[in-house]
Amino acid sequence: MIRLHHCHQTRSMRSLWLLHELEVEFEVAVYAFDQTLRMDSFRALNPLGRVPVLEIDGEVMTETGAITQYLCERFDVFSLGRAVDDLDRMDWLVWVHFAETVSQHVAALTQQHIILREDYMRSPIVMQLEAKRVGKCLELIEARLSTPVENRDYLLTSGFSAADVSVGQAVYMARHFVHLDPYPEVAKWYERITERPAFQLCLPPAEGGLYTRDFYPPWEG
Repeated sequence: MIRLHHCHQTRSMRSLWLLHELEVEFEVAVYAFDQTLRMDSFRALNPLGRVPVLEIDGEVMTETGAITQYLCERFDVFSLGRAVDDLDRMDWLVWVHFAETVSQHVAALTQQHIILREDYMRSPIVMQLEAKRVGKCLELIEARLSTPVENRDYLLTSGFSAADVSVGQAVYMARHFVHLDPYPEVAKWYERITERPAFQLCLPPAEGGLYTRDFYPPWEG
């Protein structure tokens, strides 16, 4: 039995997308992004009160990078994952875990723009710095996708993988704070991977997402 504990438009979307790509049977427990995650019943699964939490065969996993690596190694090491002796294995690991680098900056922006509800709690400097850091991450992805390699449609030379899922989900979040227009290769890649049916299955209902706007410009204070 596989059960994913999930909040719309959070890191757990990364695990949800991957599960759909793997086409394995699983259940989803959906939570509001509120005090529900602080309840004792949820903290028994993850004392930090965060998603994702993956229950699988009586065990509990947290951390999206670990979940991604485990699921690929168990269910699809040759397509969505990369085997240990694969030439793309090192790059696969780097990009799967690079997603969290993007996400930590997006999380800071989400906190500043959405979680901190009063203006006096917010910092224009933090907003501007974190948006620039996201931009630096997008520059790195742009450089990767601009590398003159035949058929460079995805992050790995060998084609679509969980690396695209992981980084793609982080970019989905990042787009709420930084436009993709200055990164044309990222924009084309993002459009390509988000056309996949598995991604479409992960989108929140119209009124059920964390973000109420398509874009949050830096707050001037």
